[in-house]
Amino acid sequence: MKHILIIGATGQIGSELTMALRKRYGNTNVVAGYIPGAEPKGELKESGPAAIVDVTNGEMIASVVKEYHIDTVYNLAALLSVVAESKPKLAWKIGIDGLWNVLEVAREQGCAVFTPSSIGSFGASTPHTKTPQDTIQRPRTMYGVTKVTTELLSDYYFNKYGVDTRAVRFPGIISNVTPPGGGTTDYAVDIYYSAVKGEKFVCPIKEGTLMDMMYMPDALNALYEKTVPEPLREYLDSKAAPAAVKPKRTVKPAAPKPQSSEPKPAAVKEGN
Repeated sequence: MKHILIIGATGQIGSELTMALRKRYGNTNVVAGYIPGAEPKGELKESGPAAIVDVTNGEMIASVVKEYHIDTVYNLAALLSVVAESKPKLAWKIGIDGLWNVLEVAREQGCAVFTPSSIGSFGASTPHTKTPQDTIQRPRTMYGVTKVTTELLSDYYFNKYGVDTRAVRFPGIISNVTPPGGGTTDYAVDIYYSAVKGEKFVCPIKEGTLMDMMYMPDALNALYEKTVPEPLREYLDSKAAPAAVKPKRTVKPAAPKPQSSEPKPAAVKEGN
């Protein structure tokens, strides 16, 4: 990788990945792609080049790729799981139509493409213990459907056109840099934001429910490892290993009422 474009650079992963890659490859070699209304700020804006890149506009993507001589694209544009379920048409437009645009530009310009997948691509019928790499994937959410399609479409472009496509199936990612944005596991971060504000927070899942999560620095390391090593083709050869997290009640339940000290009446026996 010499010249990198990150589409969705101001999002949850992109905001931290952009800075991490700039440290590795030099500030001027990593372009932060964003859409109007989600402009880079602070160090992200000041440390390197940025360009408007709407993933639903193939011509715009191609123009930026040519201008900055991009050889690697990190396609991070997507709606998170909860938002995707409430806006399924938009989720498909961004996640799949957008991916198609990125892959077409990559095919024409000779770029490598990384697009994150998710354990949301699995489903209720997927084996829950020691889940195989290649297994049943029948998700029942639009987010999961787009991630399965992402994997298949990326694989198609590799087999059909030789485009270097890669992905990692991430669990929920925990970060303190960006505020919660509609992910299934965002409650684990939202809890602390609410506490700082002095607000009450009601966990959306039952106590003891296990949900896989990963700390952002570990996610970035997993991502980097899957886009750098030789041979080039390492598409979905492993899942990022998460930690299982489950919520626990932190407010003690009300103490039970004290038992009356009055003697109980004797039991009445029924007889013939």
